[in-house]
Amino acid sequence: MSIEQLRNTHIITALVTPFHDDGSINFDALPKLIEDLLDQHTEGILLAGTTAESPTLTHEEELELFAAVQKIVQGRVPLIAGIGTNDTRDSVEFAKEVAEFGGFAAGLAIVPYYNKPNQEGLYQHFKAIADASDLPIIIYNIPGRVVVEVAPDTMLRLAEHPNIIGVKECTTLDNMAYLIEHKPEDFLIFTGEDGEAFHAMNLGADGVISVASHVCGNEIFDMIQAIKASDIKKAAKIQRQYLAKVHALFSVVSPAPVKAVLNHLGYEVGPLRLPLVSCTSEEAKRIIKVVLEEDIEATRQTVTGVIRPDY
Repeated sequence: MSIEQLRNTHIITALVTPFHDDGSINFDALPKLIEDLLDQHTEGILLAGTTAESPTLTHEEELELFAAVQKIVQGRVPLIAGIGTNDTRDSVEFAKEVAEFGGFAAGLAIVPYYNKPNQEGLYQHFKAIADASDLPIIIYNIPGRVVVEVAPDTMLRLAEHPNIIGVKECTTLDNMAYLIEHKPEDFLIFTGEDGEAFHAMNLGADGVISVASHVCGNEIFDMIQAIKASDIKKAAKIQRQYLAKVHALFSVVSPAPVKAVLNHLGYEVGPLRLPLVSCTSEEAKRIIKVVLEEDIEATRQTVTGVIRPDY
């Protein structure tokens, strides 16, 4: 596997994990969900990421999920496996295992949480993972979840590693612009902020690793196509209308809102695993009104200015 599989992949869906009411994985819900995502322009799929509730998945469950999704996708789009934890040794071993498992374009390694390493610790952590196998590594820089942040200069230092091929960046557009301007050619930059996909793509990012694409894939695709055609007015109009849906999809801690919408649509993705909880009925009703019905009053109640997602 190599960077070439992801170079022209603009919309990567961070897949939810469907659960039964008893908390077990609902593998039967995966085929319809994945086929419909592919029909709605998902060009790559991330497994066992934050949206998949990966902290609550066991090692064995992750491997079962990998095998099930690979069987459905059959190589039609590249797959990325979440492999990172806050334990470098554990992340190294999982990267090796995923490389041997095969079928993945890359592994996504999150910035270590809880430990609060400094920049040198972050550099050595990701270097150790990247050195461990031939699995290409994408760094997941999301201080809203993990507290610490890979600084842009540290990221550029890591970008020089031949086996670190990109970043899912969830910091600021200023950082994004700096990275795009100074990165090596063989380093991909994806925004992990659905609401900033328009800005990131216009700055020169490679794509978005998205939660909203579960239900807004066509809109994201149309916006990106307009940007590629240099029709910024059309892209901006799509962004303005799409942004309300993004706000709704992050108005409760993710992935509760997107699961509420998917369940409403009949995908049977089920509840969340504790410590996360599903949306209340009132929350779900409001979110569905904004995302699916484009209800003006519900949108006014939800969108109260430009806010960053509640991760």
